[in-house]
Amino acid sequence: MKPLHNSEITKFLERFDDFKESEIHSLKIISPTEIEITLTAQDKARAYDWLTLSILFSGVNDAKLIDESKLAYIDLDDGVSIIKEGNNFAFALGRYQNISSLKDAQLYIISQNIKYNEGAF
Repeated sequence: MKPLHNSEITKFLERFDDFKESEIHSLKIISPTEIEITLTAQDKARAYDWLTLSILFSGVNDAKLIDESKLAYIDLDDGVSIIKEGNNFAFALGRYQNISSLKDAQLYIISQNIKYNEGAF
Protein backbone atom coordinates (compact mmCIF):
# COMPACT_ATOMS: atom_id res chain seq x y z
CA MET A 1 0.00 0.00 0.00
CA LYS A 2 1.16 3.53 -0.81
CA PRO A 3 0.59 6.35 1.67
CA LEU A 4 -1.49 9.28 0.47
CA HIS A 5 0.26 12.49 1.50
CA ASN A 6 -1.42 15.85 1.96
CA SER A 7 0.41 17.28 -1.08
CA GLU A 8 -0.97 14.49 -3.31
CA ILE A 9 -4.70 14.72 -2.45
CA THR A 10 -5.68 17.13 -5.24
CA LYS A 11 -3.83 15.17 -7.95
CA PHE A 12 -5.18 11.88 -6.57
CA LEU A 13 -8.80 13.12 -6.78
CA GLU A 14 -8.21 14.61 -10.26
CA ARG A 15 -6.71 11.32 -11.47
CA PHE A 16 -9.91 9.48 -10.55
CA ASP A 17 -12.28 12.40 -11.37
CA ASP A 18 -13.24 12.66 -7.69
CA PHE A 19 -14.54 9.07 -7.99
CA LYS A 20 -17.68 10.26 -9.79
CA GLU A 21 -19.71 7.36 -11.18
CA SER A 22 -17.54 4.91 -9.21
CA GLU A 23 -18.89 2.00 -7.20
CA ILE A 24 -18.13 0.91 -3.67
CA HIS A 25 -17.51 -2.83 -3.63
CA SER A 26 -16.74 -3.43 0.01
CA LEU A 27 -16.36 -1.81 3.37
CA LYS A 28 -14.37 -3.80 5.92
CA ILE A 29 -13.87 -2.97 9.56
CA ILE A 30 -10.49 -4.55 10.25
CA SER A 31 -10.22 -3.29 13.82
CA PRO A 32 -11.67 -0.41 15.86
CA THR A 33 -9.04 1.88 14.35
CA GLU A 34 -8.68 0.41 10.81
CA ILE A 35 -11.22 0.48 8.00
CA GLU A 36 -10.74 -0.51 4.36
CA ILE A 37 -12.99 0.59 1.53
CA THR A 38 -12.71 -0.89 -1.98
CA LEU A 39 -13.99 1.01 -5.01
CA THR A 40 -13.91 0.69 -8.76
CA ALA A 41 -12.96 3.85 -10.61
CA GLN A 42 -11.81 5.14 -13.97
CA ASP A 43 -8.14 6.09 -14.02
CA LYS A 44 -7.21 9.15 -16.07
CA ALA A 45 -3.56 7.99 -15.97
CA ARG A 46 -4.56 4.77 -17.79
CA ALA A 47 -6.71 6.27 -20.54
CA TYR A 48 -9.80 6.08 -18.32
CA ASP A 49 -9.52 2.33 -17.93
CA TRP A 50 -11.35 0.88 -14.93
CA LEU A 51 -9.44 -0.39 -11.90
CA THR A 52 -10.08 -1.49 -8.35
CA LEU A 53 -8.74 0.75 -5.61
CA SER A 54 -8.48 -0.25 -1.96
CA ILE A 55 -8.14 2.57 0.54
CA LEU A 56 -6.99 1.77 4.07
CA PHE A 57 -7.73 4.22 6.87
CA SER A 58 -5.64 3.72 10.01
CA GLY A 59 -5.86 5.61 13.25
CA VAL A 60 -9.62 6.04 12.73
CA ASN A 61 -11.07 8.36 15.35
CA ASP A 62 -14.56 9.01 13.92
CA ALA A 63 -16.72 7.41 11.26
CA LYS A 64 -20.25 7.09 9.97
CA LEU A 65 -20.54 3.86 8.03
CA ILE A 66 -23.18 2.11 5.96
CA ASP A 67 -24.18 -1.52 6.26
CA GLU A 68 -22.39 -3.53 3.58
CA SER A 69 -25.70 -4.88 2.25
CA LYS A 70 -26.66 -1.31 1.26
CA LEU A 71 -23.42 -0.42 -0.59
CA ALA A 72 -24.91 -1.32 -3.98
CA TYR A 73 -27.45 1.49 -3.54
CA ILE A 74 -24.89 4.22 -2.86
CA ASP A 75 -24.95 7.03 -5.42
CA LEU A 76 -21.48 8.43 -6.19
CA ASP A 77 -22.62 10.94 -8.82
CA ASP A 78 -21.08 13.75 -6.74
CA GLY A 79 -17.89 11.79 -6.10
CA VAL A 80 -15.98 11.86 -2.82
CA SER A 81 -14.03 14.36 -0.77
CA ILE A 82 -10.66 13.80 0.87
CA ILE A 83 -9.58 16.57 3.22
CA LYS A 84 -6.47 17.02 5.36
CA GLU A 85 -7.13 19.15 8.41
CA GLY A 86 -4.75 19.28 11.34
CA ASN A 87 -3.50 15.76 12.07
CA ASN A 88 -6.49 14.10 10.40
CA PHE A 89 -7.51 12.98 6.96
CA ALA A 90 -11.22 12.87 6.22
CA PHE A 91 -12.96 10.86 3.49
CA ALA A 92 -16.65 11.39 2.69
CA LEU A 93 -19.20 10.68 -0.01
CA GLY A 94 -20.09 13.98 -1.70
CA ARG A 95 -18.41 17.38 -2.03
CA TYR A 96 -17.25 19.02 1.21
CA GLN A 97 -14.73 21.73 2.09
CA ASN A 98 -13.94 20.91 5.73
CA ILE A 99 -14.27 18.18 8.34
CA SER A 100 -17.07 19.82 10.31
CA SER A 101 -19.35 20.02 7.25
CA LEU A 102 -18.65 16.49 6.01
CA LYS A 103 -20.14 15.00 9.17
CA ASP A 104 -23.50 15.42 7.38
CA ALA A 105 -22.38 12.94 4.70
CA GLN A 106 -24.02 9.56 4.22
CA LEU A 107 -20.63 7.93 4.86
CA TYR A 108 -17.46 9.44 6.27
CA ILE A 109 -14.21 8.26 7.86
CA ILE A 110 -11.77 10.46 9.79
CA SER A 111 -8.34 8.95 10.38
CA GLN A 112 -4.71 9.80 10.98
CA ASN A 113 -3.41 7.97 7.87
CA ILE A 114 -4.62 6.92 4.44
CA LYS A 115 -2.96 4.32 2.21
CA TYR A 116 -4.16 2.98 -1.12
CA ASN A 117 -3.49 0.07 -3.42
CA GLU A 118 -4.39 -0.21 -7.09
CA GLY A 119 -5.61 -3.51 -8.49
CA ALA A 120 -7.03 -4.97 -11.68
CA PHE A 121 -10.68 -4.42 -12.54
